[in-house]
Amino acid sequence: MHNPMISKTLLIILTCAVSVSAWSQTSLVREIPADQAKTASQQHFGKMDRRADRALRRSIYKALARYTEIDAGNISVAAKNGLVTLAGTVWDAGQIGTVERVVRSAPGVLDVTNKLTVQRPFEE
Repeated sequence: MHNPMISKTLLIILTCAVSVSAWSQTSLVREIPADQAKTASQQHFGKMDRRADRALRRSIYKALARYTEIDAGNISVAAKNGLVTLAGTVWDAGQIGTVERVVRSAPGVLDVTNKLTVQRPFEE
């Protein structure tokens, strides 16, 4: 008791439903410019790089804290892939070289850009 008319109707309804479903899924796809597209692995390694950079900054601040003659409160440390940039002020010109030597000796530091300056005391 197979009715060919019902079979045709069901086939047409099923075909329409699948077509609409496929059309709605493809309409949600968005073009991303090639320069902005990142693969999942690139995003993962980017996170790992940032973690390594933060860990390097922390180790540098710890190394600086071991030297009581250095006031690291006015020193900022930026690290990216082992390249470190120092900025800020110190009280004595001799501290500029000391800070740079301490930072260069930290594990993971490949190069240091030293932008430290001597803080001039206020005139009384």
